[in-house]
Amino acid sequence: MATAQALRGYLLEEALAWLLRNSGYSLLTQGDKDGSELVKRRNTLHVVGRGTEHQVDALGEFPFTPAFSLPIRLFLEAKFYDKKRTCGLDIVRNAHGVISDVNQNFTYGGSSRPRRRYHYSYALFSTSGFSKNAQQFALAHQISLIDLSGDSFTWLRDHIYTLASAICAASPGQDVPNRIVNWVRTMVRLSLETPREVPGDSFALIDEGLSAPADRAIQGALNDFVQGINEHGEAELLIGFPAAPFILPLHTTNRKGFLDYASRNPTHPVRIRRTADHGDAEWIITPRNGDAASYRLTFILPQHIEDWIVGADEDGQQRRSAAVKTDFLSNITIYRMKNSALHVYQLMYESTELRRR
Repeated sequence: MATAQALRGYLLEEALAWLLRNSGYSLLTQGDKDGSELVKRRNTLHVVGRGTEHQVDALGEFPFTPAFSLPIRLFLEAKFYDKKRTCGLDIVRNAHGVISDVNQNFTYGGSSRPRRRYHYSYALFSTSGFSKNAQQFALAHQISLIDLSGDSFTWLRDHIYTLASAICAASPGQDVPNRIVNWVRTMVRLSLETPREVPGDSFALIDEGLSAPADRAIQGALNDFVQGINEHGEAELLIGFPAAPFILPLHTTNRKGFLDYASRNPTHPVRIRRTADHGDAEWIITPRNGDAASYRLTFILPQHIEDWIVGADEDGQQRRSAAVKTDFLSNITIYRMKNSALHVYQLMYESTELRRR
């Protein structure tokens, strides 16, 4: 059974898989093709660790391998709490435990057939931010935290909240049966075309226990959700990799504008500005040369990093801006897949370009 809060998180994971569709993120749904690493238990995917198996609701695989590394798989977990509740230390601790266990799952088999190995990473998304302790722990243990509380994701949060509310209202009890949750997730993946493989289990019916009106209500809400997501077809979440111990979720509502500019200028200088003085402010990236309206990327820095950048007096901000250029934001690398080919873009800026509106 899933609570309304858990259901919102599951739906957010599916929507994120769609937003990340061109970042090389290929959603894995089956375990039988990789029995040494992935197994299916009761229609749920598990990753085999050194000590135990770990359930995973959204697991992505990147088609390229970084230099001096292993092929990368990414645990994607999303939390859609109420606005006043941040994602806490307990969630990040669990992520660290899972990653530590699965990355140690290797034994030398002697004369047995060689097996592939993967490096597993973990990304936590939250619509209400993260606690200070959670951020500090994640920074120390290389767990990626992505804050989706900014204005750029209001449309996404609204669509998810509406669908989750409709499903809960149509469900027979206070919580939503797992069968309905699995059916909805499968249909979202098929409708948004995010899975690499289609799950083999039957999903023609939601649940025999549902009344016909409830069945129609859920399917109608699901159709509205998919339509709402597709109306934002130009929206995309690009993953920026700065020279820093965190990643940047770069959101754009004009994918074509960014790609047209970046295709002509794979490496180019940019401007960065902060939209407001309050703690929920977003940062905006635009090209420094030419037409600044060519594209616009928005992101939120980890709160403690942002506080460190802008929390000093005027002289202190200048010194810290120079440190940001040297240690954190000297360049941002973006990987993107197009027609099965990998494209790499670099956004570069100097500390003098870091300013507040």
